[in-house]
Parts: sequence; structure tokens; C-alpha cells
Amino acid sequence: MQINQTHGLLYEFGAAVHRGSHSMNDAARMLGELADALPAMVIDTLREQLQRIEALTRDIRAIEHRLAAWLRQDEGATRLAAIPGVGLLTATAAIATIGEASTFRSGREFAAFLGLVPRQSGTGGRVKLLGISKRGDVYLRTLLIHGARAVLSHPKRLSDALQRLLARRPFNVVVVALANKTARTIWALLAHARTYQSGYVAHAA
Repeated sequence: MQINQTHGLLYEFGAAVHRGSHSMNDAARMLGELADALPAMVIDTLREQLQRIEALTRDIRAIEHRLAAWLRQDEGATRLAAIPGVGLLTATAAIATIGEASTFRSGREFAAFLGLVPRQSGTGGRVKLLGISKRGDVYLRTLLIHGARAVLSHPKRLSDALQRLLARRPFNVVVVALANKTARTIWALLAHARTYQSGYVAHAA
């Protein structure tokens, strides 16, 4: 948010900066160029904002470094990180959320806990599938959804089954289906102390 606010302030004074935290170097350079054209109060405000962003960036990198070190030492997290679409943040969040895998009876129960299953509605014996329930841990569910999108963004690497599913169903439906499968795989690997193998979830979760 602070990066976007800084971009907005610079844009108001005619300085367009590319999006992303890496562009803050450009913002600092432009701030120097605009020093003579803008009121001192504006320059001071922007400079303080850039300093806060730099401090936050350092803090984020330090946290990521500690998480990466923990990931290398934790056997369960290391197994999870091998799953396509599961990175450092997802693996650590999953470990924190699940705790003991025995908390859930199955991978399907874990996926349902995260809200990665369709809601159902119906009367008179007719059932209608609605959107996902969105229950449970919002943060982990969001990470799994983003991970599934990242996997599906490389169609040449997808399995035949996923390619066929993409041909038949809307993209967002496939995203949720893959996120659901990833959640079940996470539970299976932790519950059975197994390393990741493609297709293992179908038999264990």
C-alpha cells in the first residue's frame, strides 16, 4: 500500500514510476530530480515514505531468510515445498494451520476446512452446486489459490488430465479444483510422512 501511495504522489507531480517494490530506486532518483520543482514539504513527505518502504523491505527480507532457514530444517515443510504450486509461504502456513495431521480425518476434510469445496443448495431432491464455501483459514486458502493459478499459467507443463479439464471447464473452476487437490496432497504427505509423488493424493487423501 505504501508503495502505491508513493507512486500516486509522484504521478500527481508528473513523475511516472513502474509498479513493484524494485522500482523504488527509480522513485528515489526521480525525487532528487524533482527537488527543485516541488515544495519542500512534499519532498520531505516523499523522502520519509521511501525510507519507510526501505525499512519494510529489509524486514521482509530478514523474515523470508528466517523462514527459508526453518524450511530447510523442518522435514514436513521440506516435503510440502516439493508440491507444484507450494512455495515457502504456503508450506510454512500449512504447517502452522494443520499442526498435527491427525486433527483432520482426511485430506477432503482439510480441504473443506479451508473452504475449498463447493457449497450446495437444493430442494425437492435437486442439488445445485454454488461457489466455494470460503470457510476456514483465509490466508492459507488464498495462498493455495494463487499457487494453483501459477501452476496453470504454464500449460505446457500440465498433466493431460489438467489440460482436458481446462478444455471443458472455466479457468477459475479449474483453479479451485487444483487448489483443493493441493490441500489434500498437503494433508496426505503430513499424515503419512511421505515425500511428494505425482498422483499420490488420489490414493491417500
